[in-house]
Amino acid sequence: MKEQEEYPIIVDNVYKSFNVYMDKANTIKERLLFLFSRNKKEKREILKGINVKIKKGEVVALIGTNGSGKSTLLKLLTKIIYPNSGKIETEGKLTSLLELGAGFHPDFSGRENIYFNASIFGLTKKEIDNRLKDIIEFSELENFIDNPVRTYSSGMYMRLAFSIAINVDADILLIDEILSVGDEHFQTKCYNKMKELKKEGKTMVFVTHNMSAVKELCDRTIWLYNGKIRMDGNTEEVVDAYIEATK
Repeated sequence: MKEQEEYPIIVDNVYKSFNVYMDKANTIKERLLFLFSRNKKEKREILKGINVKIKKGEVVALIGTNGSGKSTLLKLLTKIIYPNSGKIETEGKLTSLLELGAGFHPDFSGRENIYFNASIFGLTKKEIDNRLKDIIEFSELENFIDNPVRTYSSGMYMRLAFSIAINVDADILLIDEILSVGDEHFQTKCYNKMKELKKEGKTMVFVTHNMSAVKELCDRTIWLYNGKIRMDGNTEEVVDAYIEATK
């Protein structure tokens, strides 16, 4: 078996940094001066030599304090951003829920955004037609599906985004902290669906601060600290060590 077939996600010695400009312009004069003094910047290394291989069918949690590099790594996996050095390889259809409402057009209805969003994931109109009822039913937005999504609450955004993502037959599902949005009923429904996808052999990586959900869903957890992997292994052991260290 080829390595890429066994490991649909391979992160090889990845480094990622961003330039943070120190000048903050508050007035017109300061903004004009800022145009001529953009050399005042700080290079911040977010990820420092990350090496990860995720097996097909694994459900892996990325945990760590804010600023540890979790969301950056997830964005690199989706190719929203690219590493400064190192290599990332993914195999199979990939879907992601990284930023609430990303990819939605605010003036389109929920129904129109289903077609728009699902087509981005590679579904044909006929395929979307066949799944439309399931997407709407899972989202529980039947009474609002023809309203513009700019009228939706953050919880409604999440319901629609999650419903689309789980209905595009992706091999890899990447989920950021957005499952913390919305009511407890729908969060439970999402986690139960993720358990179903796990049984189906889908590969999943998700970022969360909910350690109970991590222990319930994941056999493996990666703890990021200051841009490096501090611990990678059995979920129970990693989560317990993380909780102890952050007391």
